[in-house]
Amino acid sequence: MASNSEAIESLAAEIGDNIYMDIANWHLYLGDAKFHTVLAEEIYPMLSDGVPSEDRITEILQGISVKLGEGKRELPLTDLLPSKSQSRVMEIL
Repeated sequence: MASNSEAIESLAAEIGDNIYMDIANWHLYLGDAKFHTVLAEEIYPMLSDGVPSEDRITEILQGISVKLGEGKRELPLTDLLPSKSQSRVMEIL
């Protein structure tokens, strides 16, 4: 069990350091926004079957809501990630 936790933490760290949201030309890294662990926990269980497809990763990203303006509005994570960051997720895996 500890090895799964360590693997998730390692994946989360890689995601947190390399994947960012683009908000008004500011790069907000998922580690700083506290979304890196959520994403790693969603992706990691699928890795036992190999690297998930890009479509599956897109579905996961769409399923993660980002609250804006104290929750007045919510957007899926895919709407805030530039294409470069979405591609980088696949490279990390």
